[in-house]
Amino acid sequence: ITLIASAQKLRIWLETKNRGGKAATIVTGFVGNQEDLKEVGKKMKNFCGTGGSVKDGEIIIQGDQRDKILQWLLKEGYTNSKKAG
Repeated sequence: ITLIASAQKLRIWLETKNRGGKAATIVTGFVGNQEDLKEVGKKMKNFCGTGGSVKDGEIIIQGDQRDKILQWLLKEGYTNSKKAG
């Protein structure tokens, strides 16, 4: 069962380790099924205009997209989201 957007506690942070020096924005904390997570990830990638992937319950977006993603999440009703480092 996927929680409604306002009940999700999503955390956004930047990761540079193990990525060949490239930065990636990671979104974690999504509670729900894999299909819904993939859908959210797809919409995020489209909004940011970059590539990325969804695996192990995390959404990974290429580059430093923290501000853009936070803005998108708040607009989509994920009001419990925040940048965590």
